[in-house]
Amino acid sequence: MAFADPQSVTINAVPFSLPRIGSGLTSGAFQSTGDPLVKLSVSHATNSRARHVLRVDHSKNAADPLNPTTNLPYNMGCYLVVDVPLFGYTQVEQKQVVDGFVAYLTASSGARVTQLLGSES
Repeated sequence: MAFADPQSVTINAVPFSLPRIGSGLTSGAFQSTGDPLVKLSVSHATNSRARHVLRVDHSKNAADPLNPTTNLPYNMGCYLVVDVPLFGYTQVEQKQVVDGFVAYLTASSGARVTQLLGSES
């Protein structure tokens, strides 16, 4: 089963509609229309383990710190990788671990993400 077309990602209270721009047997790609500021990709790889990746890439133009009158392109990516053995965990158990991880990150209004981005350890 494939991800629905389009997908939607909200960044800073701004929703981005992401129509499908590509697909393969084990992957899918979605991108905002007009200005390609936001991309979403999903991929799966299976070797000795199964690896599932969901990734959001964001692009923007902002001032050059060395020359504030000039804008430069900047980009960043954020992704979740779920790496599991081929046997031993059911899909339900895998989801429970991912749900726990996501809840940990978003608890207290995202305090853990703030700590992570502040280079705390």
